[in-house]
Amino acid sequence: MTTISAVKARAKFSDLITKAAFEKDRIVLTRNGKELAALVPIEDVLLLEELENKSDLRAARKALKEKGSVPWEKLKADLRL
Repeated sequence: MTTISAVKARAKFSDLITKAAFEKDRIVLTRNGKELAALVPIEDVLLLEELENKSDLRAARKALKEKGSVPWEKLKADLRL
């Protein structure tokens, strides 16, 4: 894993994309020494999305097994409608 400041990354952006896409390197971008974002291979993102979807599906299945209901007003408030 590579760490680079956002300022330096701007000058090397094309090279960093190549490292992430073809060398499968994960690049962490920092500002003032703090990690704030990452440039990662698309495979990492797709895997993360798949894991999140599976987690959501498990939660939905669990919720379906629960008895009871949610009042309409609470649902609207939860969804900020």
